[in-house]
Amino acid sequence: MKLNMKCLLGALLAMLAVATAHAQVRVADAWVRATVAQQSVTGAFMHLDSPADARLVSATTPVAGAVELHRMSMDNNVMKMAPVAGIDIPAGKGVELKPGGYHLMLINLKSQIKAGAMVPITLVIEGPDHRQTSVEVKALARPLNAGGGMGAMPRK
Repeated sequence: MKLNMKCLLGALLAMLAVATAHAQVRVADAWVRATVAQQSVTGAFMHLDSPADARLVSATTPVAGAVELHRMSMDNNVMKMAPVAGIDIPAGKGVELKPGGYHLMLINLKSQIKAGAMVPITLVIEGPDHRQTSVEVKALARPLNAGGGMGAMPRK
């Protein structure tokens, strides 16, 4: 009986460690590009880091009708933007969501986002075991010209 209890305890601790790793995704420098009146989309950017492999699989915000994960890339000297199913967050390496690369697109904005506003965003993170957890983020709205344009070419 003691052996079974030790195995059960070990299994529970292992599951707790995996769940804790998901919850430990850290978000830094979260920001959203402010908009002009009647603008229906904007981008959100941040740095994501995790002690264990994880994947950003979706996001929501009350300020937009939808949020999509996007990636910008160069194809024959043309900048292209397309939705992606997820964004990998390699253990200990992190990933940067930034203009000209991976980012969140906030679509069907419900009102203008003014510089200085705090925009709540909920990130859905998936671990290697396919369990999902949520991370609440407050992103500062920066002026329209902050951090380069959405169509700006990435620096080499």
